[in-house]
Amino acid sequence: PGTDPKGNNAASLLLNCLGTDGAIVEYLYCMSRDDSEYTVNVFLSSNNDYMRPTEAFFIGQLKSSATVGVRTELELPKCMTPVPAVGTEVKNTGLYVPSGKALWVARDADVDVATGPLVGAQGGYF
Repeated sequence: PGTDPKGNNAASLLLNCLGTDGAIVEYLYCMSRDDSEYTVNVFLSSNNDYMRPTEAFFIGQLKSSATVGVRTELELPKCMTPVPAVGTEVKNTGLYVPSGKALWVARDADVDVATGPLVGAQGGYF
């Protein structure tokens, strides 16, 4: 749907924090399932049943690899909360999804494909 979602989008709900205290996403990625590169847009919305253009806002974008099975990661904002150490490198990034919001992802295209990238996230609810 682009960075401004349309009314007839096919976005997918990735994380639902409506009715919870919110969550922190530590890692958000997409994994390629074919040899095409796709753009995946990430949105926050106040709805969990459908991503309405008037209630969703764009927060980031990542591109899938053109190689099957390769993961690409969304660069998340810096944070000051305690973070996990991966090896010897401290990972000090994360995305706060507040209570009452939902995290949506949408491939930036107007046609359906059967082998679009898989999108995943790691983190936790409060």
